[in-house]
Amino acid sequence: MTSTTAELETLLAATAAGDRAAFRSLYGATSAKLYAIVLRICREPGLAQDALQETYLKVWTRAERFRAEEGNPNSWLAAIARNTAIDAVRRRTDVALGMDEEGRSVIEGMAMATEGADIADVHALRHCLSGLDERQRDCVVLAYCWGSSREELAERFDRPVGTIKTWLHRGLASLKACLGAAA
Repeated sequence: MTSTTAELETLLAATAAGDRAAFRSLYGATSAKLYAIVLRICREPGLAQDALQETYLKVWTRAERFRAEEGNPNSWLAAIARNTAIDAVRRRTDVALGMDEEGRSVIEGMAMATEGADIADVHALRHCLSGLDERQRDCVVLAYCWGSSREELAERFDRPVGTIKTWLHRGLASLKACLGAAA
């Protein structure tokens, strides 16, 4: 079911007021799109279904936070779904950074799971990432592909947040230079 922005705004306002029928309608109008988002991130139907359920629990409890003047309801819902899916993946496993069990790089796997990925870009990115220091590469991948915060990275690598910021800054600068040279 396709709903207009105004209809979604109305459903969110009613959900914020505790209207269960409006919440069911909101779910019916948006669940297919949000499921596609979480499945693309989770890559496993069971985990994606759990993430979708958690997404709607958050929507139910946070609907009053939505402000139409600050953005589109689809974008607001998609952000909740994306963040919930990333959190679900993080909780599930410690992200393996090198090669997966099928011999693909994690970067390639993520790029291939993303619609419209250009395999030449994936190869260039793999090449440029391989030129980074291992810890720097891992920080960049965790931060920009998996959404890890600087604080989470600092804890994971047992380094101060300032060091993590430096690793990320230098890593991105190196990637930019390498990808610019590859173009």
